[in-house]
Amino acid sequence: MALACAIIHDPPMLFLDEPTAGVDPVSRHDFWELIYTLAGKEVSVLATTHYMDEAEFCNIIGMMYRSRLIALNDPDSLKGAMNGVLFEIDCDEPAHAEQLLKKRDNIQDVAAHGILLHVLVKDENDKTMLENVLQENGINITRIERVLPSLEDVFVSLVNQENRMHVRAGID
Repeated sequence: MALACAIIHDPPMLFLDEPTAGVDPVSRHDFWELIYTLAGKEVSVLATTHYMDEAEFCNIIGMMYRSRLIALNDPDSLKGAMNGVLFEIDCDEPAHAEQLLKKRDNIQDVAAHGILLHVLVKDENDKTMLENVLQENGINITRIERVLPSLEDVFVSLVNQENRMHVRAGID
């Protein structure tokens, strides 16, 4: 209803704050179809969202953390600027594997993605090190492969970089 009221007068710009929070998946899809239609009619749309899959379809994304803008670019550029190589690991003990890998200095980031792990390392050659660490600790690997980062991977990596900078600077 709020969206209908906001667009009834054909505004040149539309501001939407978390427009799909708490909305069922079908309505969420329909809602974004309407937003894309409006954008196609030269309506500028500024939307906030915590759903990274929604952000994938935006022209420009601003990522914020601790009330600061930490990145601003199009989705492909943000993904392309992510440092390192991202591996997706499917193993029999993902929680244990995550804890083991987080303790390693040569691993830039580890994040759970459901039952899978996304592990950010310096380069492609680190795959062998990942396999060795997990196997030496009795963790069976079903699959380990290089994957393209998602916007969620980019955001998590940027947040971890920010946190490391705060720790080094002694800022809370």
